[in-house]
Amino acid sequence: MRINLADPSTATTLRAFDAEAVRTSVDLVALATESDLARPTPCVDWTLHGLIAHMATQHYGFAAASTGADDPGLWKRYPIDDDPIAAYRGCAEHVIGVFAADGVLDREFPLPEFGAGAVFPGRYAISFHFIDYVVHSWDVARTLGVEVAFGAELLDAALAVAKAVPTGDTRLAPGAAFAPALTFSGTDRLGEVVAMLGRAPDWHPKERT
Repeated sequence: MRINLADPSTATTLRAFDAEAVRTSVDLVALATESDLARPTPCVDWTLHGLIAHMATQHYGFAAASTGADDPGLWKRYPIDDDPIAAYRGCAEHVIGVFAADGVLDREFPLPEFGAGAVFPGRYAISFHFIDYVVHSWDVARTLGVEVAFGAELLDAALAVAKAVPTGDTRLAPGAAFAPALTFSGTDRLGEVVAMLGRAPDWHPKERT
């Protein structure tokens, strides 16, 4: 399956899938206890607290980009320490609301994390955000030892977007969003998506206590 984001109906559907993925991440983060925040995650550089902070920061960065803001400082770590779960929920609601605005799919989004001067049409920027939150929902679920389920159509879209993510040396660079793809031979569509983006589908934390 290929995804044609030039088609307005496809882009609108993907925006709805993005909101669903973000809301799923909110529900999963809400399951975390204070002691869970120190747990390791499939993102090797982050504990769960660090992952939540990254996710919150990305929400505000993408939301700001939708207004044309190109200050790299907007992508620096968002403060969540007082109440990480509530802070994350607020960030998620903010970006969902911003992305729902009329005309957002046709705006230009400056995304400095992709390099100086990088600008993308809104429909493509939202596809980047979408795949991030499908994968990060899986990250949080695995960290907490719980299941996450998405519908077949959303997973079809996620797989199509994942296949479009550049491969090669860019995935080996420091701070790369995704590691090189891993071989996957199972039938689980979400497992296929995360493997394509460098996650080990069989990753499990230590037993939850």
